[in-house]
Amino acid sequence: MPQDSAAKSQFALSTSPEDEKNKASSPHRRMISQSALPPQGLSTCAARMQFCASSWWSQVELGPPDAILGITDAYKKDTNPKKINLGVGAYRDDAGKPYVLPSVIKAEEKLLAKNQDKEYGPIHGIAEFTVPAAKLAFGEDSDVIKNGLNVSAQAISGTGALRIGTLFLKSFFPGSKDVWLPTPSWGNHTPILKHSGLGVKQYRYYDPQTCGFDFKGCMDDIARIQSFCCTHVHITQTGVDPKKEEWKELSKIMKDRKLFPYFDMAYQGFASGDTDKDAWALRHFVQEGHKVLVAQSFAKNMGLYGERVGMITATCESKEEAERVMSQIKILIRPLYSNPPIHGARIAGMVLSDPELRPQWEVEVKEWLTELSP
Repeated sequence: MPQDSAAKSQFALSTSPEDEKNKASSPHRRMISQSALPPQGLSTCAARMQFCASSWWSQVELGPPDAILGITDAYKKDTNPKKINLGVGAYRDDAGKPYVLPSVIKAEEKLLAKNQDKEYGPIHGIAEFTVPAAKLAFGEDSDVIKNGLNVSAQAISGTGALRIGTLFLKSFFPGSKDVWLPTPSWGNHTPILKHSGLGVKQYRYYDPQTCGFDFKGCMDDIARIQSFCCTHVHITQTGVDPKKEEWKELSKIMKDRKLFPYFDMAYQGFASGDTDKDAWALRHFVQEGHKVLVAQSFAKNMGLYGERVGMITATCESKEEAERVMSQIKILIRPLYSNPPIHGARIAGMVLSDPELRPQWEVEVKEWLTELSP
């Protein structure tokens, strides 16, 4: 048998009876089958590879644009000079241009003067960032930090921090694999949880009738959540926050119900203009004995949107427990991105720890809030 005939014969044998049946009924399949026939002299292996290459992704459906970032894509394509970007939340100057904080510019200048290398950082990130970032969340005098009970790992902004946290919950949380989200929630929370293998349920939070916090509805729903569930807690996510007395009640009922709080703190400083005030709820929960997960982001409060600077922190019962938790978080991070980027983390670490830049940044955050507030 000639070589090309043998190739065609072998190629034909590689198709199933169902494929042969579909050739006649489907123009699309018939087109693929005909176009995949090997040319003269093509080897059997090459013929099969040609067929596969033409059909591997033929069943992939076109996905919808992202609800938030998709608007930015549309904005960039629009040629109207009066266009306004209502997509992703990012600060702009009066001309509508991206704005870099003066404290961030100074931090980069100081880093450049150090002439640092670009060596790989640790899996869990660089200490010059994670140490001051943990203090920003829990407080300079936090007993958790003093006693080494926090496991803090640098992550790829808030999204990456949330993802690492949910993967850890999926693997090790001893209770229900359902996570309760407030209504409404950030649009990316549900995909992050579901893609990590966790279920998603919701409790009442925002009251559209009053444009305020639905304290009664929230408390009623939380009272019905089964014990040993994880409850997602936002700080400044909707622009509506519980009062201190309401936070105290939420802490009490969650502790009584044995619910695990998972804080998403993406806007620290943007609620009141004071980073310590905005962390009050988290610190109160910790002082009341809750063990927590906390996802931090520095995209908003430092304007480090594209640098992707974030951190996930778990609080533990002992140093020995913290060591075990860190080991598992590093195992989760390694196959995802090995180790996080160092440049943005160095900037944030410099701003948070430099005695000149830290107070300057805090003033800038207050100025931002003043401009953004109605």
